[in-house]
Amino acid sequence: MRTVSAKPNDIDRQWFVVDATDSSLGRLASQVAHVLRGKHRPDFTPHVDTGDFVIVVNAEKVRLTGKKLDQKFLHQHSGYPGGLRSESYRHLMERQPTIAIEKAVKGMLPKGSLGRQMKRKLKVYSGSVHPHTAQKPEPLTL
Repeated sequence: MRTVSAKPNDIDRQWFVVDATDSSLGRLASQVAHVLRGKHRPDFTPHVDTGDFVIVVNAEKVRLTGKKLDQKFLHQHSGYPGGLRSESYRHLMERQPTIAIEKAVKGMLPKGSLGRQMKRKLKVYSGSVHPHTAQKPEPLTL
């Protein structure tokens, strides 16, 4: 039996929509990263982006368990001395909850140009409305 290696031109991508209501952030992110990477497909190839598009709606309703809202921080550094800015996830979820999901999924994807290409297929929205109805996304059960 021959090993089949997927070619970038032969991949037909699907669109999936995920409702993040009452989902744990880490469990949601790992399953979304699994679909973005393409590991759910029989023609998965590690060095080719075989994944599908994923739309995450209701990002403001995702759960963080334990004391993570107050003890987990988003750190950003400008590169200059004293340029570290930290924000707790409680403030981040109030201000812009889409960043929390994008950051969690990004950490579970490969690093480098292949991971950046996969991350572009992730669309996160804080409400239940998204502009991708023309793509006819299928619901993804987690």
